[in-house]
Amino acid sequence: MRLSTSWMYQQSANTMQSQQSALAAAQNQVSTGKRINLASDDPGGAGQVISLDHIMAANTQYSANMDSANTRLSTEQTTLASVSNLYDSVRSMAIQGINSTLSGSDRKDMATQLTQLRDQLVQLANTSDSNGSALFAGTSTTSLPFVAGAAGAVSYAGNDSTRMAAAGPGLQIATSDPGSGLFMAIPAGNGSFTASAGAANAGSLIVGANSVSDPVAWNGASAGSGGGYTITFGAGGSWTATNASGAAVTDSSGAAVGGTYQDGGSISFNGMTIAMSGTPSAGDTVNVKAGGTQDVFSTLNNMIGALQGNGNATQLANTLSRQIESLDQAAGVATSTQVAVGGRMNTISTQQSAYQSLGVTYQSALSSVQNVDVYTAISNLSSQSTSLQASQQIFAKISSMSLFNYIK
Repeated sequence: MRLSTSWMYQQSANTMQSQQSALAAAQNQVSTGKRINLASDDPGGAGQVISLDHIMAANTQYSANMDSANTRLSTEQTTLASVSNLYDSVRSMAIQGINSTLSGSDRKDMATQLTQLRDQLVQLANTSDSNGSALFAGTSTTSLPFVAGAAGAVSYAGNDSTRMAAAGPGLQIATSDPGSGLFMAIPAGNGSFTASAGAANAGSLIVGANSVSDPVAWNGASAGSGGGYTITFGAGGSWTATNASGAAVTDSSGAAVGGTYQDGGSISFNGMTIAMSGTPSAGDTVNVKAGGTQDVFSTLNNMIGALQGNGNATQLANTLSRQIESLDQAAGVATSTQVAVGGRMNTISTQQSAYQSLGVTYQSALSSVQNVDVYTAISNLSSQSTSLQASQQIFAKISSMSLFNYIK
């Protein structure tokens, strides 16, 4: 069998090209540290690498979302703490304002201080996050959700929606709370009803703390009467009650409710208890109204107006007492929101820890599929280099041989 010189040369060249390709691949693995640099290196492994890359990219984005959400919630938490402190200051001043020994000048000074606190509250309500977005505007893009008018009335320009951040597949976390619920739609009175002294009262009656003492009786009575009552006093502290339709309020036996009030006592019927002090004049009234809301800015404005006005000590005490009730409702909303924000931040912290652990797991899985064993790669590189050098040396010797070498 004859072997042509051209065929021999071609076979040697093909062998060396193949060895050069293998050497280049080995060098690439050593330099990059990766076993799979092209899909053709390992089609199955390349598919796993792509899948893991997608998962890790999604987790990185979720982590970035949670970092941003945590920053925003931290800002909200700090702001709400300042709001709560401001409410405490307002409450202390309102309680001080009930003191009948205050002079007109003292009241006006307190009104000035409350005006400053109201303006500060507006600024807190317009707080922005690190990106310049208003914290309490809902999903609105307005930079000033709360706008103060000339008379101190404040309007809300945001919306009632809540900003959300994706913290995982199917997991959404609220990153803010709309100001409509935090500052505007605050339940009036004790949250169930408001009891206030009649504006035309001539006595010294002051309506104090009030509450729903029997929720079942209150709910049933308020549903049947529209939730409104009027307590009317007669001579010697006697009282009767009528509902929103003007009909006498009756007890479970059908008898009209009523009795005699004494200074420092309370009146109870239909599941509610209203504490009072002072002495009513015949014809004085206490109005009970269920439900309703009042924004916290109006609460402060009502306090300011009462302190600036010329009402007597009884009227001032009644006005401030009712506004303190509304302020307490606003403080309760701020506190419950702080608790909710803290819960969201805890959820984010837990989720971030989970993603950190998953990140290590995914990175380990990716490394096992994609990365090369360095020692094996170096050994392979050395072997490939040696094989190529041997082939080149053999080819050099064979190519130099001829018939004349044989004859010689």
